[in-house]
Amino acid sequence: MKIAIFASGNGSNFQALVDDELIKSHIQLLVCDKPNAYVLERARANDIPIFLFEAKNYSDKEAFETEILLALRSYQVDLLVLAGYMRLIGPTLLAEFPERIVNLHPSLLPAFKGKDAMGQALEAGVSETGVTAHFVDAGMDTGPIIDQVKVPITSDETANSLAEKIHQVEHVFYPKVIRHLIKN
Repeated sequence: MKIAIFASGNGSNFQALVDDELIKSHIQLLVCDKPNAYVLERARANDIPIFLFEAKNYSDKEAFETEILLALRSYQVDLLVLAGYMRLIGPTLLAEFPERIVNLHPSLLPAFKGKDAMGQALEAGVSETGVTAHFVDAGMDTGPIIDQVKVPITSDETANSLAEKIHQVEHVFYPKVIRHLIKN
């Protein structure tokens, strides 16, 4: 299985995936939309090819996704793994990779979809949230769920402390999910 990882920022989940030798051996490409994202340094340090683009340089989503698709085809990619990619996937990539695009979301979907899921959980006063791996479809955080893990929320939880707990869980959980997809 050949994998492309999509990321837009620091790349801590990218690094967790690369640190797993089985997964790293399947990674063909990093797709990134931010020229100053630290994830680019992580990819370079691991000799992973990069496809870098800026959406503002294209007329629309279809135009940049078509270029991404050409790059993915050139690397014969089978699976797209979103790791902090801050764009919705459009019809061009969805059509080419049905149920072969994986996303990680910081809640127990279907609860707290979209942006600021951790903030939504704190605002709701729930006693637990979690992390969900799911396949991407045309909706926002609506695709079929692959796996979930719960994360407790303490009475004195802050946005920062919850974010730290979620990230620690993600760095163990996401590689486990991707290893399972590779093996099956």
